[in-house]
Amino acid sequence: MRILLVEDEPSVAAFLHQGLREQGYTVDLAADGLLGLTRAQATRYDCLILDQLLPGLSGLEVCRQVRAHDAGIPILMLTALGETDDKIRGLDAGADDYLVKPFAFEELLARLRALVRRRTEAPALAAPLHLADLTLDPAAKRVTRAGQAVQLTAREFALLEYLLRHQNRVVSRADLLEHVWDLSFDTGSNVVDVYINFLRKKIDKGFDTKLIHTLVGMGYMLRKE
Repeated sequence: MRILLVEDEPSVAAFLHQGLREQGYTVDLAADGLLGLTRAQATRYDCLILDQLLPGLSGLEVCRQVRAHDAGIPILMLTALGETDDKIRGLDAGADDYLVKPFAFEELLARLRALVRRRTEAPALAAPLHLADLTLDPAAKRVTRAGQAVQLTAREFALLEYLLRHQNRVVSRADLLEHVWDLSFDTGSNVVDVYINFLRKKIDKGFDTKLIHTLVGMGYMLRKE
């Protein structure tokens, strides 16, 4: 895997360059923003590690221009600026992740692996999902049943997508709260049951074949009867 490291502090650049090479990565270096941008636009990299404070051209501007040139490249931004507003500016510029100096090298490696894994998995995650005559297109955000368009809210769409990705398997309320509502605990709310009912009315109502099933005491399953 080939990485572009844009870092103007010689000691940090040398440390990261050596550490990444020892992990088996091919690393190209750039000590200022202009050179980093030129290299990023001339060569296809698997990931960009970018300092925010750079001479010549700021890391934020490099990030914006790289992102305009390559919408898919993972960008990990490094900076000594740790305030929330600084992080927001970096993410708004197009960075995928943000690491504040000083940092542990092991954490950088973990974040790097996660970013690259997401890019590798993205094409598979964008492929349409099917069950019987139900189709969900993650890229187009479109759902059809028997060729008829089904209008869903963003949360209903996320719920249906998760159920489709786990079709023919029991999915608990806790799973749905964690992966659809980003809650790591059960609040005691009946929000999952409410949204399952919303989906039933839009997906199953009017069709002889029911796809959404409740397994009492266990959870829900999306399957063809």
